[in-house]
Amino acid sequence: MIIPAWFEITALVVLTAVLLADLLLILKRPHIPSTKESSLWVVFYVSLALIFAGVLFFVGGAQTSLDFLTGWAMEYSLSIDNLFVFVLIMAQFSVPRRYQQEALMVGIIIALVLRAIFIIIVGTAVQHLSPIFYIFGAFLVFTAIRQVMPDKHEDDKQTENFIVRTIRRVIPISDEYDGPKVRTVVDGKKIWTPMLIVFVSLGVTDLMFAVDSIPAIFGVTTDTFIVFTANLFALMGLRQLYFLLGDLLEKLKYLHFGVAFILGFIGVKLILHALHENELPFINGGMPIAWAPDIGNWASLGVIVASMAVATIASLISSARQKRGITGG
Repeated sequence: MIIPAWFEITALVVLTAVLLADLLLILKRPHIPSTKESSLWVVFYVSLALIFAGVLFFVGGAQTSLDFLTGWAMEYSLSIDNLFVFVLIMAQFSVPRRYQQEALMVGIIIALVLRAIFIIIVGTAVQHLSPIFYIFGAFLVFTAIRQVMPDKHEDDKQTENFIVRTIRRVIPISDEYDGPKVRTVVDGKKIWTPMLIVFVSLGVTDLMFAVDSIPAIFGVTTDTFIVFTANLFALMGLRQLYFLLGDLLEKLKYLHFGVAFILGFIGVKLILHALHENELPFINGGMPIAWAPDIGNWASLGVIVASMAVATIASLISSARQKRGITGG
């Protein structure tokens, strides 16, 4: 079934309104959210995503609903990995905890805009260049291997530092924060505050993660509306998840293995899909390869959920054993 245009427009308007309302609440009352508040927001956004999937079932059919659920679960799982880098950015720029909500929210909005542009580019490539799935698949397998390497986050940090140095060379930026303000007055002159760099760092860092995740979600569906809404729902509750997990992030030391397995699985899935519908003349004479399975989204959803569950449980067990060992010592 094709999703009606009126539904797509209405959904995007409503979700944009929810996102803006969330931002206005933060601007009106900047504070450090409690665990209860963060939990309620996370439950709200997860429930909203599940309701949206239910509505899609009636509007676009069961397959469309499954595509969204699978894409959202994958993007949500991969976005948790972003939180580790977000913590590093907040620490690196010494962002006052009271204003971290605003920094995260603005960074997420920047990330959404950048992701939307990237989704349109990738979507256009997928529609007109079906063999691109070979490239996406190989790239995701490579990314999965890189994900388990200890220097991955260090490489991302170096890229981010290069961007920060470039901004500082071009734009005058003060050394101190002025509350949540982006502009301040120093010696009678209006200049930017470090909050600008924080916003840009969060947005650009998320885009670097999107370079991995967006090709992956096109292995689930090529519908750009589903791809964008799955990304939107994954990012909408990310700010609250940041405060909810808090110190727990340090305990999830095996999470990157779960993320790597998901990326590797989707990469293999894309390559098999490309072989299943092969059009390249130098592979099997340009004919589809019958033995290559086209893995369904039910299997993909199961792998995503199982990977994150195993990685999380293994991390918590390891952390508990380490704590007992320290205590016992």
